[in-house]
Amino acid sequence: MFDWFRNLEGDEKRTLYACFGGWAVDALDTQIYSFLIPTLIAAWQLTKAQAGLLGTGALISSAVGGWIAGMLCDRIGRVRVMKLAIAWFLVFTILCGFANSFEHLFIARVLSGIGFGGEWAAGAVLMGEIIRPEYRGKAVGTVQSAYAIGYAIAAIMSSVLFGLMAAESAWRWMFWLGVSPAIFVFLALRGVKEPAVYLEAKRARAAKGAEHASPFMIFHPSVLKVTVLTAILALGVQAGGFAVGIWLPTLLKTAHGLTTVQVGYNMFIFTFGSFVGFLTAAYLCDAIGRRRNFLIFTLANWIAIPAFLYIPSGQGGLYLLDFLLGFASLGIYSALGPYFTELFPSAIRATGQGFSYNFGRGVGAFFPTVVGMLSGEGGLFMLRDAIAVIACSAYIFVVIAIVLLPETRGRDLREAPDLVPATDAEKAAYMAKPSRS
Repeated sequence: MFDWFRNLEGDEKRTLYACFGGWAVDALDTQIYSFLIPTLIAAWQLTKAQAGLLGTGALISSAVGGWIAGMLCDRIGRVRVMKLAIAWFLVFTILCGFANSFEHLFIARVLSGIGFGGEWAAGAVLMGEIIRPEYRGKAVGTVQSAYAIGYAIAAIMSSVLFGLMAAESAWRWMFWLGVSPAIFVFLALRGVKEPAVYLEAKRARAAKGAEHASPFMIFHPSVLKVTVLTAILALGVQAGGFAVGIWLPTLLKTAHGLTTVQVGYNMFIFTFGSFVGFLTAAYLCDAIGRRRNFLIFTLANWIAIPAFLYIPSGQGGLYLLDFLLGFASLGIYSALGPYFTELFPSAIRATGQGFSYNFGRGVGAFFPTVVGMLSGEGGLFMLRDAIAVIACSAYIFVVIAIVLLPETRGRDLREAPDLVPATDAEKAAYMAKPSRS
């Protein structure tokens, strides 16, 4: 089962370790806020719409940060941008812990979002280019599973800190302690080199006097279809995940009457389910292809979300539903990184990935706010009904995208056109090239 990992070369393993750590810190920083919503609502008398806006603001800014990071990756390198992004969100996450009002926290969260959006853009293209084609799905999906580790740490921190100290102090320490693992990520990145495929393509462009492609080349007619459809795919995956994940601790506390510590236990099971889902999807996308993998996980979400929200259960049954919900709603993320890497041409690969993934993140960020508005005072739905409608509807976008995009399993990035000197015919020929499906 793990022969692929043992067969990785030194550069591939070092990159995997560094990106795994970086994405775990990213997830920890992102998920911390969902545990704090009930506390902040009580402390600052926030409305549900304001609570949703705090989450949405960070996600929208992360979309901007991801696109900027993607453009910088294609100009100054993947590793350098990843280091800058981690340092950025480390600083502003610490500042979140010093906030004394909704406005202060909103500004700090928005600025922090720029960093964690950029970190994914840099890490995804770095992994996709360094790992060989036959292991790309498993390796990138395994790194994606680091999100589950970050979520688990956030759940444990929530249970421990809120169990040991008053709520008004615990939420601040969640932010301050949550960024400490970033130090180890910086150490891991010291030995990571830029991908050979990126450096070779850059040298070839420089020799022809066209070292950098315009970031707006992702909207060129020969690439526009890929840009639009990958953005729609990212929207469906992330909007569904956000609509569930951001409100899940609040739902557990209000609908099931759980304490903050008990919510942490349930979120730990949810996170364990997501870890299994990430790894399962990582293997499936290499075994059966990227498109079939997305379809299977879409169907899994359409089953798991209503089951979690509406099936009556005791605590044991709730743990099982936690697991299934985490497996489906987060496991689907695994194939995004390798799929996007294989779809975009060399010169604009990071720009395209950064734009599409973070377009989905930015627009999908409104979905938790819509859930809050629909379930708030005078809203149309109870909280669980709003989550069901919004989350299940989001996965329709996934189906639309995978129907129209090609299968890319097994594509060799060394054969990808660089696009700057390439003709539209050369680009079309590469996109039409058969892959293992």
